[in-house]
Amino acid sequence: MKYLVMVQGSQADYEAMSGKASEHSPAWSEQELQAMFAFMGNLNNDLSESGELIDGQGLTEPAQTRHVSVDDNGRPVITDGPYSETKEVLAGYWVLECENLERVTEIAKRINECPAPAGSPNPTVVIRTIQEGGDGGEGC
Repeated sequence: MKYLVMVQGSQADYEAMSGKASEHSPAWSEQELQAMFAFMGNLNNDLSESGELIDGQGLTEPAQTRHVSVDDNGRPVITDGPYSETKEVLAGYWVLECENLERVTEIAKRINECPAPAGSPNPTVVIRTIQEGGDGGEGC
């Protein structure tokens, strides 16, 4: 089965990683940031070697986000981020092909072992099964 594994974050988390502390997270040092990148690189290498990794990417901060919606008259409404009303955003993801939910849960637990400065929030890791086939799994 294919799974989407997502790591949640916030604008404050991105700011902490760039050295700006907040009430929610201490500032990250360059050494702590490099340890996180090394951990993620090793994880991705392991998943690639096992044949489970289809894709995985980190995403830019919410301040670089753009929302496109439609108003009541059907006209597009374009809004640039950040969005103060949004507490958590998708910070990164993996598309994995795993034998079962137990295996992908093991991987999610490993993601939560990623090094971070003491006092940093623990990111939420979300697992979603990717629907394959016809029943609404394609497009809108």
